[in-house]
Amino acid sequence: MQLSKRFREVYEKATCIYSKKEVDAALDRMAEEMSVRLGNSDPVFLCVLLGGIVPLGNLLPRLDFQLEINYIHISSYGIKNSVGELYWKAEPTIDLFGRTVVVVDDILDTGTTLRAAIEYCKMKNAKEVYTAVLLDKRKQRKLGGVEEADFKALTMEDKFVFGYGLDYSEYLRNAPGIYAVISDEV
Repeated sequence: MQLSKRFREVYEKATCIYSKKEVDAALDRMAEEMSVRLGNSDPVFLCVLLGGIVPLGNLLPRLDFQLEINYIHISSYGIKNSVGELYWKAEPTIDLFGRTVVVVDDILDTGTTLRAAIEYCKMKNAKEVYTAVLLDKRKQRKLGGVEEADFKALTMEDKFVFGYGLDYSEYLRNAPGIYAVISDEV
């Protein structure tokens, strides 16, 4: 990858937790499970921007049933990579009334972003709401946060990671796998 000195150092020091091949295999498994559970429901897949773009983009060709896609832009991360208050930037542009909705995000960390998205969908009278994440970070969730995603591709211990949609200071989302940052780089 062509990177500035700062990001090249982070990338080179990081440890690959899941290779692209492992992520793709996990997405295959998740897509099979989704096809069984959601295949006849004509769902709306709601991408949580920005992190959900890569996981959803790679998941879509694996799904062999009718669906619609849309987005929501909500973030709980501030400038310094720490979890903070939620920032709403965009609501879906589609009516969710009576629909089955699948909220797709890159990671389940504190659970607050997914909880906010679920509550939004319920407020808009979605028939049912599911959650799907590329990565479930096994850690204590914030009070009121989502404890478990309905669909998850991979799990890992509590480390700061980037790649496959996950960012490091808004960069490295395009890294071809999932990488853990060494602690002094966070």
